[in-house]
Amino acid sequence: MTPFFNIDERIEKASNEALKKCSKQFEKIERITEYNQLKVQSAFIEYGISESHFAPSTGYGYGDRGREVLDKVWARVFGAEDALVRHNFTCGTHTLATALFGVLRPGDKMLCVTGTPYDTIHNVIGISGSGMGSLKDFGVEYAEVPLKDERLDYEAIENAIDDTVTMVYIQRSRGYELRPSLLIDEIEKVVKIAKAKKPDVIVMVDNCYGEFVQTKEPTEVGADLIAGSLIKNAGGGIAQTGGYIAGRSDLVEKCAYRLTTPGLGKEVGATLGLNRELFMGLFHAPHAVGEALKSAVYISALFNSFGYDTTPAYDAERGDIVQSLGLENPDSLVAFCQGVQSGSPIDSFLSPEPWDMPGYDSKVVMAAGAFTLGSTIELSADAPIREPYYAWIQGGLNFHSAKICAMLAAQKMLERGLLK
Repeated sequence: MTPFFNIDERIEKASNEALKKCSKQFEKIERITEYNQLKVQSAFIEYGISESHFAPSTGYGYGDRGREVLDKVWARVFGAEDALVRHNFTCGTHTLATALFGVLRPGDKMLCVTGTPYDTIHNVIGISGSGMGSLKDFGVEYAEVPLKDERLDYEAIENAIDDTVTMVYIQRSRGYELRPSLLIDEIEKVVKIAKAKKPDVIVMVDNCYGEFVQTKEPTEVGADLIAGSLIKNAGGGIAQTGGYIAGRSDLVEKCAYRLTTPGLGKEVGATLGLNRELFMGLFHAPHAVGEALKSAVYISALFNSFGYDTTPAYDAERGDIVQSLGLENPDSLVAFCQGVQSGSPIDSFLSPEPWDMPGYDSKVVMAAGAFTLGSTIELSADAPIREPYYAWIQGGLNFHSAKICAMLAAQKMLERGLLK
């Protein structure tokens, strides 16, 4: 490493020790990666994917074979009846909003059972930004079940579900919270509680950051609808933009009507030659997620050895690719992110500073030197400048690149006298 990067020998020694600690977790990740890769590969074979499915369409996009088969492959991989996979989705929040507006109607009630959801969805629901065309503005009621000791409160969830609840909403990943991300078994338990209490209730899961982390997806354990971004796990670092919705065919159809227009739905939408990268991104996704998981486990082990709180612990079971790191003060947060940026393949010369990022209620510092702008399957680190001063790290297209970024982050902190 020393011919290319100037790393203090104490950090290199700590890195070597962290790698030894991670060996069993890495073996487990490899097994999950292989299972998911074979699941994806079998779906490609089942539907006979060929060069012809990559052909571009223009205008209305009628009869786009690639687009139609991509939906089928996606549904097969995710254990769903149908799927809607499009480059037209601008981001994960847009995809989630399309799903919510697609299936909820005035007078319906949305119940979030994982506490207050991620910041950027607040305006969609109407928690903030009233008058902006939110669900609240359209007469959709919202309620939530707080977490109990940072865990799902199953008893409170059961009590909250009644005849007025149309949708039970689950956020799988933690957002800017320190609670653990949800495991598939926990999601399945919520589904069973919800369906026992009200069989026709819609269970929707924000699946961002969770795809391919375990061997099952929420739709395989009873969730009616899931949604996510293609510049996170599911696009494998290859998709340049887009999102997906998968689940019950009737619900997916309603979402398609929201994305395009009633009566047309999935039948229109030119792919403009982007089918190839969406297919390729899905094919590559299990491996990319495996590399991201290794990166998260390693960062947890390394910084825990320096004396910092890391959530999850390096040897914990994981439900997403996100790693939280308690850096204790604003200066350490900024130094850490600047160190990560300095090792990024793109924009390494930039030095991130806290700023008022749209959709967030406090200043945010973000390291994101990615080939695709905003991609969080590529290594990124961001932190709201607020107590308790945690950084959230996710991604890593290949482990070795993420590893040196983590070491450079420690080096930057050391140089400023901030590393414990």
